[in-house]
Amino acid sequence: MKVILLKHIPKTGNKHDIINVADGFAINSLFPKGLAERATPGAIKRVEEFKLGEEAVKTVKEALLLKNLKELNDVKIVISGKANDKGHFFAGIHKDEIIHALKEQKQIDMDASHIVLEKALKEIGEHKVDVKVQDKTSHFTVELVALEA
Repeated sequence: MKVILLKHIPKTGNKHDIINVADGFAINSLFPKGLAERATPGAIKRVEEFKLGEEAVKTVKEALLLKNLKELNDVKIVISGKANDKGHFFAGIHKDEIIHALKEQKQIDMDASHIVLEKALKEIGEHKVDVKVQDKTSHFTVELVALEA
């Protein structure tokens, strides 16, 4: 039986895949759990249109991301937090905090998965942070500053 998956199912397929499965598997497992629907011509057309729209959105996001990547070279953001006398932050600065500061201070929207960060930033001072999108790489500076007590 030909079905359209409504969710990702391990070892079976991804969301919106059109696959052939055994009739019993579809009737007894996939349909009752809301994991798939019958692949009618109308449903197939709807899924293909959705995939085209999704592809267009992905293309626009990638173009915007590559534009943002060019703007990043001269960017410097400042993140402040509590630190001890030796210049170490109590809490490390992770990708999410960097993304939030980048968006707030420079209006650059980026996904955390594109930031290359081996470990959390904990030392006061300037740190070079790399960003990788597809095969293109850029970097920006994050300055960690201690809050005055």
